[in-house]
Amino acid sequence: MGSCIIRTLASIGSCLIAGGAWAADIYSPMTPEVQQTTTDSGWTFSFAPYFWAAGLSGDVAQFALPESHVDASFSDIFDHLDFGAMAIGEARYGPYSIFGDAMYTKISGQDGTPRGILADDVELSSETFAGLLGVGYALFEDSSARIDIVGGLRVWSVESELSFSGGLLDGVSRKDDATWVDGLAGFRGTYSLTPEIYLTGWGLIGAGQADLDWDVAAAIGYRFSDTVSAVAGYRALGVDYSNDGFVFDVVQQGPILGLVARF
Repeated sequence: MGSCIIRTLASIGSCLIAGGAWAADIYSPMTPEVQQTTTDSGWTFSFAPYFWAAGLSGDVAQFALPESHVDASFSDIFDHLDFGAMAIGEARYGPYSIFGDAMYTKISGQDGTPRGILADDVELSSETFAGLLGVGYALFEDSSARIDIVGGLRVWSVESELSFSGGLLDGVSRKDDATWVDGLAGFRGTYSLTPEIYLTGWGLIGAGQADLDWDVAAAIGYRFSDTVSAVAGYRALGVDYSNDGFVFDVVQQGPILGLVARF
């Protein structure tokens, strides 16, 4: 019944997250920006919507189907994307920072079955959420550079639904879902080449309910003003989770673009 296609769609739905933790303006929250305006209270705030054109590869399993290998480009994923939203925010006071990141995607796909006996068509929809809450502390800071040590918790939630139409299974649907939490720690940093241009990046690694969770990125940013900047770079994220037949052992990687507003 098109099980190969269903496994592929299910895996794409589970992995399309740019999960992970933080493909944002690569400034916030995973990297600080040295030159920033401070409010009267001493706090600095930022908000950054972003876009991560990530492909994925790895091994996945859902709906009690055998584990399968997936290798999908971003264009393959984008063809099935119904909705996606990614944004991040940070509050900083002196060397201390609190940051959060939220990513949500919904994909769907439909395919006919070879014989049309049990069903004429099989449709898959998958919703994925990843949220990170973390804190940071500046180990080093001067007029052009900053290095932060950071740590936090990331929550993953994946829910997929198979629906059958026509044939003996007409109207039948089945859901499979998983939720897990990982702790991560690492470093983020930024270095200003000029008052407008800066380099930035981060590296995080951890585990929890997943056996391994990691995230690295590097980017270049441009400050249009004291309150608005943009970044472009490359990010890779990997996670290895399995429980009760649900397998999510993948690496996502691709270019990222972000826009940061500070106030």
